[in-house]
Amino acid sequence: MRRTLLLLAALCLAAPAGAALPDLPELGDTSSAILSPRQEELLGRAWLGAFRARVKTLDDPELTAYLEELLGELKGPAGLGESELTLVLVNNPALNAFAVPGGVVGVHTGLFRYAEDEDELAAVLAHELAHLRQRHFARRLEAGRANAVTALAGMLAGLVLAATVGGDAGMAAITMGQAAALESNLRYSREHEQEADRLGLEILKRTGRDPAAVPRMFERMLAATRYTGSRPPEYLLTHPLTERRLADARARLHALGEPPHRPHSERYAFLRARALLWLDGNLLESVRRFRAELAASGGDAARYGLALALSGNGEHAAAARELAPLLAARPADLTLRLAAVELAYNRGDSREALALVESLAAEHPGYYPCERYRAKILLRLGRTGEAQAVLERLSRARPADPQVWFELAETAGLAGDILGVHRARAQYFRLTGAYDEARKQLLYAKRLAAADRRETALLEEALREVEEEAKRARELL
Repeated sequence: MRRTLLLLAALCLAAPAGAALPDLPELGDTSSAILSPRQEELLGRAWLGAFRARVKTLDDPELTAYLEELLGELKGPAGLGESELTLVLVNNPALNAFAVPGGVVGVHTGLFRYAEDEDELAAVLAHELAHLRQRHFARRLEAGRANAVTALAGMLAGLVLAATVGGDAGMAAITMGQAAALESNLRYSREHEQEADRLGLEILKRTGRDPAAVPRMFERMLAATRYTGSRPPEYLLTHPLTERRLADARARLHALGEPPHRPHSERYAFLRARALLWLDGNLLESVRRFRAELAASGGDAARYGLALALSGNGEHAAAARELAPLLAARPADLTLRLAAVELAYNRGDSREALALVESLAAEHPGYYPCERYRAKILLRLGRTGEAQAVLERLSRARPADPQVWFELAETAGLAGDILGVHRARAQYFRLTGAYDEARKQLLYAKRLAAADRRETALLEEALREVEEEAKRARELL
């Protein structure tokens, strides 16, 4: 039966772009009996808390907003239109991305180093969304009658290892046998990988992107180790790539017909430079590298990266000189205007930074990076109540964003809102897997709100939810 379904899936994926979404197997009966979508959601939330408790995630609102927008573009064509996706961004040089049941999608900044254009980045994300759409984790459990918690615990261990060490150092940190055991917990079957490849090609086609990015990205991954003999990228350890998979992707690509003619994204080039800045981890090194790129081949992305590196390094006049011609050529560009806000903030000109960001916010209401910048600038200007109001709006728009709650707790403290401090801290600790601390903060808040029956009832409900999440998280550890 499974072979028949996969054959039908292959035939549907070769259909013209205007056809309905490929009728790939939903497996709503057998896999749901093992792990329902609701159970996946609850386990995914507990897994995410445990992951955040062990891995330092990257707080970069611009990269986060960009990746969330790209996932949002791909989500509908992937058949996940009603699903909530949660992005986890890790600053790690390893080429890696992952998807966890419950809609968790992880991206390492190292992926930007390998993906030379936006379609190649989208190809990797589309593959991960295909795994979620096809519920491959639940199907793997159904096929092996494995335990969901045990399997997720193995996935947690492997992805924490990849995110905190990565590359050849990861192999030095553990024995080969341990590494193989961890990687086996992350691997999907050959059939599942091919199914995700095929659906990934179709997703790209339906979004107007070039499906040829899939084999291009495969070839780049293989080239990274083909002649060096070094350990393959993390992504190939968890998604083993064979010549057969590469050949299959090329054949499917031919069946999809002429690729769309979509221009390369300038925004991607800028944000790729931003990701490379994080990967360098050394501003002087970044200044040298971007200057060398600019001298060798020019390019606005290198100039943008150089402006950010110079600004971070305190060379404010030089940073302004690099950014000025970019802004003159593209005065409406959102990424460049945000860079102007960042440069003004870094040189201590908070009033100019606020004027710039408020102008942007008027044109892009609710845009996450603008709101984060605005709260930070208002706080520096001593306008604490206004900063708190901005962060409270953000917390309602992004209730699963731990960094928003962290900054809200700090700002509420400066504003003298002690109840707000405890509520925000509780949510931050809950989202980062520190359940004992979350419980303490909720109890503090409950004592302060004793006279308010409605607030007390909300806090008691939050305590019950924390206890349930803590129990699920303990099972994963």
